[in-house]
Amino acid sequence: MKPALKQRVTTSVVIFFMVFFAIWFGNPWLSILIAVAAAVGAFEFYRTALIPNKELPSICLGLIWTLALVLRPHYQGTGALPLVITLILVISLVWLLCQPPRQDAFHNWAWTIAGAFYIGWMLGYWIDLNTLVYGRELVCLAILTTFINDIGAFCTGKIKGKHALAPSLSPGKTWEGAIGGLLSALIGAVVVFAVINSFTPLPFTYSQVLLLGCLISIFAQTGDLVESLLKRNTKVKDSGKLLPGHGGVLDRLDSIIFVGPVIYYYATWILL
Repeated sequence: MKPALKQRVTTSVVIFFMVFFAIWFGNPWLSILIAVAAAVGAFEFYRTALIPNKELPSICLGLIWTLALVLRPHYQGTGALPLVITLILVISLVWLLCQPPRQDAFHNWAWTIAGAFYIGWMLGYWIDLNTLVYGRELVCLAILTTFINDIGAFCTGKIKGKHALAPSLSPGKTWEGAIGGLLSALIGAVVVFAVINSFTPLPFTYSQVLLLGCLISIFAQTGDLVESLLKRNTKVKDSGKLLPGHGGVLDRLDSIIFVGPVIYYYATWILL
């Protein structure tokens, strides 16, 4: 096995067991893991977009807002969520007024707000999903299916990939890889569902699970392309170097950022 591939596999195994531990034991472990991942991913986001302009105070504020948004399921029942969002906007704009006038001031403000919502708000849906009936099982099903989709897309793209999916965003992604990911997600969702169902009977049909697998694949790959667009706009190859063989934490979060809200609403509107 090539060293780069070995690193990638080893890191994937470590991530898998960390995620499985958090899902199995539930809160507070799942919330802690998601919050830590969101904070690190947001720092990578801000480092790419803002540190070149020496916007360290904005980065600190952005990290606080990211954590406030990702942990919202723990306090939104109190009615505090609108207040938190309002404070994020008001404080950030007042902070902007206190800084020396610059041409890129609103540009940096937009990056700060975007990072908090893109990462914090979207990842918070995984904590929301875990609070539902059969939430732990749904989180496990969605996360594992996303992993299987990523592996299927990566392997199929490496072996069979010939036709570029989005050459202007990510030259390495191919239609063959996308189709391989979709098929892998469909098969993976059914297999994972069957295993979970053998331990905890779930009131879902296989047709619903197949649709879930299809949604996961489509939005996981969409999230991957969105992050590719971000890296292309900021002219970086990887968001970081924390995960050997993968790049940064944000490079691994890109797939699940879109999947969380989609599966949450699919579960609340259709499954439950």
